[in-house]
Amino acid sequence: MANKLVSIVRYENPYQSLKKAVFDCGGFDLMPPKARVFIKPNIVFWTRACTFPKWGVITTSRVVEDMVILLKEHGIEDITIGEGIVADPRDKATPDHAFEYLGYKLLKERYGVKYINIMERPFKKVDLGDGITLKYNKDILESDFVVDLPVMKSHNQTVVSLGIKNLKGTIDIPSRKKCHSADPAKDLDFHVARIADPMPPILTVIDGIYSLERGPGFDGRMRRSNLLVGSNDILSADLVGSKLLGHEPADVGHLYHAAKSKGRPLDLSDIEVVGEKIEEVASFHQHDFEYVSGKKGEMPKALARQGLQGLYYRKFDQTMCTYCSALNGLILTVIRQAWQGEPWDDIEVLTGKTMEPSPGMKATLLIGQCMYRKNKDHPAIQKMFAAKGCPPDPRDIINSLNEAGISADPALFSQADQLPGFFMGRYDGNPEFEESFFRIK
Repeated sequence: MANKLVSIVRYENPYQSLKKAVFDCGGFDLMPPKARVFIKPNIVFWTRACTFPKWGVITTSRVVEDMVILLKEHGIEDITIGEGIVADPRDKATPDHAFEYLGYKLLKERYGVKYINIMERPFKKVDLGDGITLKYNKDILESDFVVDLPVMKSHNQTVVSLGIKNLKGTIDIPSRKKCHSADPAKDLDFHVARIADPMPPILTVIDGIYSLERGPGFDGRMRRSNLLVGSNDILSADLVGSKLLGHEPADVGHLYHAAKSKGRPLDLSDIEVVGEKIEEVASFHQHDFEYVSGKKGEMPKALARQGLQGLYYRKFDQTMCTYCSALNGLILTVIRQAWQGEPWDDIEVLTGKTMEPSPGMKATLLIGQCMYRKNKDHPAIQKMFAAKGCPPDPRDIINSLNEAGISADPALFSQADQLPGFFMGRYDGNPEFEESFFRIK
């Protein structure tokens, strides 16, 4: 059997660099003539309230437009760009704003492409085997060819987030929550490994013009990496992408499961890499924030460095779903702002679906419906405070913190949409980080 082709190209010129990445890997070899093509970028987060760092977080509009041009040159007329942005599904304005800001409206006018918010489109239940069923967007399932445009990023729950993980954005919200299973044998990695299985043929081009350390969000560390990785075999693209981020594929759970299910080696021995050499362009990207252990529990290193005492905020795990994850950083920010130098009275914060209270804690905060259901009657809890929603209401989180003795400022939650803008300061004045990569001219 012939080796799988993966191209690694240094990004140097608009269009030409992408064309080389696609042609070097035979990227269109599996695309039928006159195909209905679905382009899946990565728009992991959006806010209308402020300009925020997008580098390494969101697929560049430069790559999206160049791919549209390349497809049009190959006689493809039916092109749909689709994404399911993490937001309240009742919120139509935020996805619309994202699509317009990123230039998809101009792409429609200029090239006749369509763009859709998959949360407004029908879903279809798909049996992935081993008792796993997920609901997929029907548009992508019924296309003839998929162009998957993930960002090159490490990820705090799945180590890396590349082509396979990017397709998680094509399933509905209940399915996304289901992926964060509490079953250790069928965990997040087990689910993600199967995401691409029911798809039509896929060309994956990893957008590494910018890459992200400690992803997937705007609070990670962004880099200008100037790489494009292409393959018409999604697993091969991800195996190479993982190596480029400095992580052995065998240490990435969903890549391990995916390779095992397909009888593929993890050492890249059945892959032919063309273009740049992995060892010459790879750069280690830390995938997670550090936590430190104390006498009674653990907390993020940043909080410990600030001197916080009497609070134990355990490391989140894979069972915490995307919607609680979006609140997690904000809760930590609120707690840091509330610290006045006096130790709190042994307060523990629990998240996800599997954590259990530690004996001896004076107060226990249960964040989210899953935590509440699991531990509401736990005998180790002396005083319980819970934000029970799915995801929890910020007002309930503030009330729980206040009742537990942490004087949380509710204004921080009411101004949550402004928080991403504060991270822009890290990149101000650095010419490598150009907003123009996310606009269509």
